Amino acid sequence: MVQDPNAQIWLSKMSEAVQSLNYRMSFVLSKPGGDPQPYTWRHAVDAQGTQMEQLDQLNGPGREVIRIGDRVSYFDSHRPPYGLMAGYISGPLPHVLLTDPISLMAAYEFVVVGKSRVSGRAAQQIRMVSKDKTRFGYSLWLDQSTGLPLKIDIVDLNGQKIEQIQVTGIEVTEQPDPFFSENIDLGALPDVIQLPVSVESKQSWKLGFVPVGMQQIKHSVLKMQDNAGSLEHIMVSDGLVDVSVYIQPSIGSSSENDIVAKFGSDIYYSRTQGQMLITVIGKIPANTANAIATSISRTN
Repeated sequence: MVQDPNAQIWLSKMSEAVQSLNYRMSFVLSKPGGDPQPYTWRHAVDAQGTQMEQLDQLNGPGREVIRIGDRVSYFDSHRPPYGLMAGYISGPLPHVLLTDPISLMAAYEFVVVGKSRVSGRAAQQIRMVSKDKTRFGYSLWLDQSTGLPLKIDIVDLNGQKIEQIQVTGIEVTEQPDPFFSENIDLGALPDVIQLPVSVESKQSWKLGFVPVGMQQIKHSVLKMQDNAGSLEHIMVSDGLVDVSVYIQPSIGSSSENDIVAKFGSDIYYSRTQGQMLITVIGKIPANTANAIATSISRTN
């Protein structure tokens, strides 16, 4: 299927708006079985062109994340503040979808659906569907005036909503939010943690099946305690959805069995296969997790 050219225009408008405008949003993240989680999201661009962001979780102990350029600072109630070098905040907002949606067109079809009204603003709906029906779909409602996202639904393969980000308030301003100049002291931000350099390790297992557009992006091997063998980790991604696969020796019965746990669009799938325990974690349907797990074989 050829991509809808009108969808590409809207997606480019969204990407430009998300990265170039000064705005403050309030939104709520909703998942089945959990309390809605309210957030505040601020974004600004200073006179030098540096992007600045703040994401503040408002319920419970709270979690605040601040990004200045490529320096991201995390403030959690249960551990000391720390910093990482990254070009975006890791959180409920789908970063690649909002900033580089065109890169996802190898894996998803984008279609303009129609207009509606969201949070009191005229909105354009874009539907996003996995090309091989192995991943969940998305529906985006974009502000018709600015292109900023107003609502994002994740839907299962039957079209049922399983997760939602709903904007409840939005303000676009000419100048950056005073929050960044009045509340952030660059010299007081936590030190950046230097992550350990990954060491090349022999890959003993390979995946015979991955969804269209996905490719392996990480591999590691961890020696388990008490000479219990090794835990091998393979991560694949289409740029939007990351899927982690863990392979380790099974303990106890070698009979095949499946354990599936879901929370919204997140799945934990575990399967004993022969003498190995295979665990798949990611935002994918159970059938896709099963297909990945059962496709695993040794590399030699």
